[in-house]
Amino acid sequence: MKAISAITLALLTAASARAEKVIILVDTGTEMPMADIRNGEVVGGIHKDLALALAQKMGRTPVTLSMPRKRISMALEAGQGDVLCMYLPEWLPGRFGWTQAFMPQTETVITSLTVAQPQSLLDLWGQPIGTVLGFQYPEMEKAMGTGFVRTDAHSNLANLRKLAAGRLRHVATIKSFYDYQLHKGEKVNVHEPLVVRSYHTRCAVSEKGRVALAEVDAAITQLLREGAINKILSNYQ
Repeated sequence: MKAISAITLALLTAASARAEKVIILVDTGTEMPMADIRNGEVVGGIHKDLALALAQKMGRTPVTLSMPRKRISMALEAGQGDVLCMYLPEWLPGRFGWTQAFMPQTETVITSLTVAQPQSLLDLWGQPIGTVLGFQYPEMEKAMGTGFVRTDAHSNLANLRKLAAGRLRHVATIKSFYDYQLHKGEKVNVHEPLVVRSYHTRCAVSEKGRVALAEVDAAITQLLREGAINKILSNYQ
């Protein structure tokens, strides 16, 4: 009887753990390949794949919740969400736990073939550069100062269309977005992208959430060890 009771308890405990959810927040302004958001629901993309992978390692049910960038920090701090990934501490005001850096990110500038290929950011001094409203570009601001001329749009895709139409000659974007356009077979008439900087992003973990920082970090370590992060990224390259 004791053995049966122990087995029953173990099964109930496992079932309970599986039933527990983890809410992973995603900025509504996120584009593919990072996230495919339709009618407010995250239905695909790297954020979705990462959420599924992290939840599986933690034995939890993943829930992806999209919300505007202006609300996302307060929501995470209040425990309305548990985890927010692919961020850096300097991008997100508030008190959070931060995981190890693990998700590669490369900021670039792509330039139309109709003009000379820039060799450095200084070659772009004083020229309009397509940027995304609400995003910061510290390396470009530092390198060019007052010569960094922003031309804001609501998305990377909007800027790419402006470049294709000849309304822009330079666009600041991330390598994953550019790679995804090539992956889709889009014809992008640009020079080899100019790399601005490369780094690895992290996940912010709510201090009032359902999961502990150590739990998320352990899941990330397992995914890295298994090569799962590179596999997720390769699906969009």
